[in-house]
This record gives sequence, structure tokens and C-alpha cells, in this order.
Amino acid sequence: MVHCPARIQQCQTSIALIAIDVDYRVVIKESKLKILVPVKRVVDYNVKVRVKADASGVDLANVKMSMNPFDEIAVEEAVRLKEAGIATEVVVVSAGVANCQETLRTAMALGADRGILIQTDAELQPLAVAKLLKAVCAKEQPQIVLCGKQAIDDDANQTGQMLAGLMNWPQATFASKVVVAGQQATVTREIDGGLETIEVPLPAVLTADLRLNEPRYATLPNIMKAKKKPLETTNPAALGVDVTPRLKTLKVAEPAKRTAGVKVADAADLVMKLKTEAKVI
Repeated sequence: MVHCPARIQQCQTSIALIAIDVDYRVVIKESKLKILVPVKRVVDYNVKVRVKADASGVDLANVKMSMNPFDEIAVEEAVRLKEAGIATEVVVVSAGVANCQETLRTAMALGADRGILIQTDAELQPLAVAKLLKAVCAKEQPQIVLCGKQAIDDDANQTGQMLAGLMNWPQATFASKVVVAGQQATVTREIDGGLETIEVPLPAVLTADLRLNEPRYATLPNIMKAKKKPLETTNPAALGVDVTPRLKTLKVAEPAKRTAGVKVADAADLVMKLKTEAKVI
């Protein structure tokens, strides 16, 4: 009998490679990463808002509404993670009036798999929204909650941070780049001094900044498909959350009107106007 060490070694190597490949497939198959994206219905950013006559808030009558732009960026990033094979499901959730269904359908047309509407006519403040999202997280068990960094109507920039605190999860805010690998996310944050890169273990709360991506447009076929995607409706009482406002809005006013600029003939004229009119020198 002739021994062939090289042949035996080759066979052993092949067996080892097959074992590694099988193990790798099992890991991928068992890894299920769900992303929850909260979306808010706000006044469209192209609309010039009007304050109510009693100064109690913004007049929403006959005003075009759309998805909060930062939330749209968050939806796009979640869909890209799914398209890359990193995430397995993207769920969008919105809290508000019945018309928020339109916002959820838009998100599903962009690529989200299903939607959850927490229907209420109550005024929702950031802490109440964070509590509602905590209740949804308890049911859905997402590995990532990806929010817009703020809503353009109140500019609160609080919900994501409050949710992370309530869930006792790590957070990475103002994300301009997100890389998910295994059970952690590497996030590049936009800060006053430049860029900061941090790593957070999952599950975590991330908030999207303006330069994270450029959202796609919803195509007509996807808009039609979104109408058939599942949309669950619930309410704060069913989730066991009290959404009674804790803050009172005293007054809402339009920004002060700015005076028009003037042209100056030369440097001497500029200095004269700064002295006599602006009185800054």
C-alpha cells in the first residue's frame, strides 16, 4: 500500500474548508437584524408656515404635509442596510392622526417592509413619543432603532436620546456614516469640531444627520406595492402609555422681519453708514 501524504493533506484541507463554509452559512441564516424607523408627519419644508391668530401654534389647515426629511434619510439608510444583506426587515412606525398612514405608505414605497400606526389625536411631546417607541420596541425587538436626528417642525432633537435612556441602550447621534458588522455599529458623527467615529454594541439607537445619504424617489410600481404591505394600527392606551402633555406652549410667533440690505458706493460710504446708521463703530 502506497501512502500519499500530499493527497491526504489536500483532502483534510478540503474537509476543513467545507466545515468552515457550513458554519458560516449557519451563522448568516440565524442572524436576523431588524431595524425600526420612526417617521413623523410634518408640514412640507417648501411650505411657508402661518401662525394661528391666537398664537397657540402653527395653522395646519389646508397645508401640504410630508415625511420629516431627516426621517426620510433614516428610512433610506435602513433600506440600504437591508439591500446589502445586513438587515432582514425594516419596520416603520408613526404616532399621530389617522392621516399618518400616508407617511407610513410613503416609507413602505421607499422600501420598508411594514408599518405600525399609533393613532391618537393628542398632542405628542418628545417624551411621550419615546415612551410609545419603547413599548413598540418591547414587542418588535429590533436590533437598531434608526431615527431622524430631529423633526423640522419643533426642532426638539430629543426623542432618540430619550428612547435610548428609557431602553438603557447605547446611542450614536448625528450620524453621517453607519457601518454595521456583527453585533456592533461604527458610526461617524458630525460634531462642531469636525467628525467623531464611535462604536456601539447592538441593540442601539442611531439618529441620522443630513449628509448620511440622499434618499431615493418612490417609483410608481413601488407606490402601488406599498398599498398591499401590512400596516398595523394601535393606540397609546393599548400600549399602556400615558401621553398627557407635560409642557405647555405659552406663545408661538413668527420670526421678526429683517430689514432689507443697502448697497454702498465705496469703502468711505460703508464706514459712514456703520457709524451713523448701524452704530457699530
